[in-house]
Amino acid sequence: MTNRTVLISGAGIAGPALAFWLHRYGFRPTVVERAPGLRPGGQAVDIRGTAREVIERMGLSARIRARCVAERGMAYVAADGGVSCRMPVHAFDGEGIVAEIEIERGDLARLLYEETRAEVEYLFDDSIETLTEDGDGVRVTFQRAAPRRFDLVVGADGMHSRTRALAFGPESAYVRPLGAYLAYFSTPYPDDSGWFLLHNAPGGRVVGTRPTRDGRTSALFSFVSPPLDVDRRDIAGQRRVLAERFADVGWRTAELLAAMPDAPDFYFDLYGQVRMERWSSGRVALLGDAAWCPSPLTGQGTSLSLVGAYLLAGELAAADGDHRVAYRRYEEALREHVRRGQELPGGGISGFLPASRTAIWLRDRSMRAMTSRPLRRLTARAFFSKADGLALPEYAGSR
Repeated sequence: MTNRTVLISGAGIAGPALAFWLHRYGFRPTVVERAPGLRPGGQAVDIRGTAREVIERMGLSARIRARCVAERGMAYVAADGGVSCRMPVHAFDGEGIVAEIEIERGDLARLLYEETRAEVEYLFDDSIETLTEDGDGVRVTFQRAAPRRFDLVVGADGMHSRTRALAFGPESAYVRPLGAYLAYFSTPYPDDSGWFLLHNAPGGRVVGTRPTRDGRTSALFSFVSPPLDVDRRDIAGQRRVLAERFADVGWRTAELLAAMPDAPDFYFDLYGQVRMERWSSGRVALLGDAAWCPSPLTGQGTSLSLVGAYLLAGELAAADGDHRVAYRRYEEALREHVRRGQELPGGGISGFLPASRTAIWLRDRSMRAMTSRPLRRLTARAFFSKADGLALPEYAGSR
C-alpha cells in the first residue's frame, strides 16, 4: 500500500471518524486540532439514515445510544410559556420512519476520540500553517510542532477550514451566507420538561432551550442579519451582539442571557453552506463541513460527516492508497447524497425565523397541519428521507 501517512485537520466529528476507519485499513493517521482539547457541550446532533449503518459497522451504536439525549420533541411557545404548537418525536410513528439518534455534539466527539486515541496520534493546540506538495507527498509546517511530511492531507476542520483556504483559495469563494446567525451555550438551569422549546419574536429572532443528558438546559439564539463586523474569535463582541439583539425579547430570554458570560462552551457563527465543484486538489482532500457544510437548518451535518468519513477511508483502502483513484470515487459515491442533504427545509431561514407576528402565527398553523393525519406521511418524507437512499459499499474489513 502506498500513501499510508495521512494528516487530518480537525478533531470534531469527521476527523476522528476518518481516523477510525483509516487505522482499521492499515493507514497511519495523525489528527491536528487548533483547540487545546476536545470542545465540550454543543447542541444535540442527529444521526440519521445511512449514518446509522455507519455507526453499526464501527461497533459504536450501543455506546452512542447509551449517551443519547432523551428529548420528547420540539415545541413553539409564546412569551408566557404557553405552547403554540408541537412536534413530538413519535409524531411520525407508523410512517416508515426510523427514529433518529440524538446525542450532544461534545459527547459524540469524545466517544470517537476515546475510540481512536490509543492508535491515532493527536496534536492539540496546534494548526497547519503551510502545505507544500511535491511528487512524493506534502510538507506541512505547523504553528507549534516541527515541520513534517505526510503522504496525504485531509481537511475536516469545519466551515471556516484553514486547510481549504491553503489548498483551494479564500473562504469567500466557497462559503455562502444564508442571512442569519446562530449561538448556543450551556446553562446551569435544570430542565425537567424534556422538550426542545423555541420562542419566536418579531424581527426574525428565536430563543430556544434544549435538555442536556445531565438534566440541565442548553440555550440557543438565532437571528436574521446581514454579515456582521465581528471577528469569529471575539467572544466578548459576540456576546454583546446577542445581548443587544435580544434585549426586548420576553419568555426566558433575560434569564438565559444572564448565564451567557459563565458558559464554558459559548459558540457563535453565521448560518452558511459550503458549495464546491470538487473536494480534492492533488494530495489534499476535504471532508465534512469543510467540503459541503449543509448548515444546522438541515440537521444533516453529522450524518454526512460520518458517511463521508466511511467512504473516503474505504475508497483509499480499495485503491491501495492511490489518492487519484480514491478521491475521484469518493466524490462520485457521495456527491448526490450531499446535494440532497444540503436542501433546506421548507421556508429556509424565513421559515425558521419569521419576520412578523403574522408570519409566526402562520408558521404555527402550518406546523400543526404538518403533524395532522392527512399530511403526516408527506411531512415525514420531506423531513427525513434526505438522509436515506445511499447504499454503503462493502470494503474489506469494514465490518
